[in-house]
Amino acid sequence: MEKALRRLKKKLDREGVIRDVRQKRYFEKPSEIKRRKKKVAAFNNMLRQRYENR
Repeated sequence: MEKALRRLKKKLDREGVIRDVRQKRYFEKPSEIKRRKKKVAAFNNMLRQRYENR
């Protein structure tokens, strides 16, 4: 039983189900969504540039 529960949790985590549920728990204004996505994209680009030169 515990093994099956662990597999289910891993699968949900990989698919991002839990993250989506937590994000949709509260209303987020469209401007906040754009700001958050822009911030995540900037962070990912920074990491990509940092490790691209190695």
